[in-house]
Amino acid sequence: MSAFIKKNRAGLAVILLALALIGYGLIKNQQKSVLNKAVRICMECVGLG
Repeated sequence: MSAFIKKNRAGLAVILLALALIGYGLIKNQQKSVLNKAVRICMECVGLG
């Protein structure tokens, strides 16, 4: 296992950072805001918004 960690240190750091930022967003209750923005962007791409 330690050889895997040494070989993929940068990738693991990125994954840990992503998980930390996702956790922070969930704590701040940002999931609804992100979903609303995603829906608005999709509606604009389809031409409905």
